[in-house]
Amino acid sequence: MGEMTMSDDIESLAGVGEKTAEKLRESGYTDFMSIAAASAGELVSSVGVGEDTANKIIASARDALDMGFEPATQVLKKRESVGKITTGSKTLDALLGGGMESQAITETHGAFGSGKSQIAHQLAVNVQLPKEKGGLGGNAIFIDTEQTFRPERIMEMAKGLGLDPKKVLENILVARAYNSDHQVLLAEKTEEHIKNNNIKVIIIDSLTSSFRSDYTGRGTLANRQQKLNRHLHTLQRLADVYNTVIYVTNQVMSRPDILFGDPTTPIGGHILGHQATFRIYLRKSKGEKRIAKLIDSPCLPEGETVFRVVTDGIRDD
Repeated sequence: MGEMTMSDDIESLAGVGEKTAEKLRESGYTDFMSIAAASAGELVSSVGVGEDTANKIIASARDALDMGFEPATQVLKKRESVGKITTGSKTLDALLGGGMESQAITETHGAFGSGKSQIAHQLAVNVQLPKEKGGLGGNAIFIDTEQTFRPERIMEMAKGLGLDPKKVLENILVARAYNSDHQVLLAEKTEEHIKNNNIKVIIIDSLTSSFRSDYTGRGTLANRQQKLNRHLHTLQRLADVYNTVIYVTNQVMSRPDILFGDPTTPIGGHILGHQATFRIYLRKSKGEKRIAKLIDSPCLPEGETVFRVVTDGIRDD
């Protein structure tokens, strides 16, 4: 799936007049694909049209794009456009089938200091490398929910690759999310930046912390999961429509009921388990060493590897 242009004639869709077209564009629905991939509920809430009209608009966009069943050869063709960003470690790349994949959500979870944010910073730098060096020749968006983003760390990693630190920083758009609503809104707003700033990776560090603090107690769990689900669908749509890499970090909570093995489990439950394409469990080892375990992937075997976090960034053990 290539990137969509802004030249799609939204006014030509059934149920769209001049005012609705304006509202659609303001809400980030600037091309047929973004409308076709939306749900009726999303259009009702963001554009203010009735449900019947929303369904009509979406159906019209899908017809224009000829969405529906397609031969598996077409799916293969789309898979050929998948890009990969190197993590900086060859063994970690190998575990992931060649690096962090576009058109997918990759989630890492682990305790504090396990390397989640280090990988986030490294991807924001490595995405800027040319394809032949393991990058995508693009820029990064970093949504920071826990004040983890450190420009100084980016500069160290840029120097480690022989890149100009100031230029590398200029190519990373950073936003601080103050709560889960703000985080959701920022993710939705990334669409305009993706088109205008050649964004190839969207990083959320951390995906779940603001949801966890905004929704405390068992009574709010259903609402939290519903909102997290919508948020993840937004991210997956951005991955699909714009062929971007989505990297999210997640914390673990302790499970005192587990007697054997690691008594930690990722936050987000089944919703995140089903939505993330790749899931990696990170844990700290001795000194600079970190252990990455691939626990979920569509076609790669489970496995684990060791990498190091050094001043220059993520490197092989």
